[in-house]
Amino acid sequence: MSARGVLYVHSAQPALCPHIEWAVAGVLGVPVDLTWTPQPAAPGHVRAQAEWEGRVGTAAAITSSLMGWQRIRFEVTEDASPGSDGSRHAYTPTLGAFTAVIGATGDILVPEDRLRSAMLLARQGRVVLEEELDRLLGKQWDEELESFRYAGEGAPVRWLHAAV
Repeated sequence: MSARGVLYVHSAQPALCPHIEWAVAGVLGVPVDLTWTPQPAAPGHVRAQAEWEGRVGTAAAITSSLMGWQRIRFEVTEDASPGSDGSRHAYTPTLGAFTAVIGATGDILVPEDRLRSAMLLARQGRVVLEEELDRLLGKQWDEELESFRYAGEGAPVRWLHAAV
């Protein structure tokens, strides 16, 4: 089954760029040459964006390959495809990783067991339900990444195709 999505490297130190390209190439099975541009939200850092096409699960694999460098901010999306929900993965140095299931309409889908767990924790007084729901929806990641996303508007996009 084929899937497609987008890789957003919101900020990285220039010295990490070849390593990031190598890691993504290792997942896709083809050479990767991203177009790096300055990241105005983080002086001295760069950003890149690329659309990708590959197997279902590629977004998770790219995320796993990039999480080793703790000084980058990135997001990887995978569109829903026949028989498979989509996904969104985000990573920031301060928050770590966030993963969500994305439905065909682009909404975050929170699994029933995670909702039940949030309600139980709230009943026990261990969490505030609204804050826990915000966490399940990735609110903190969105807030931290928003200025980096905005700074990337109008940046060039490149297509990456996985080896078949």
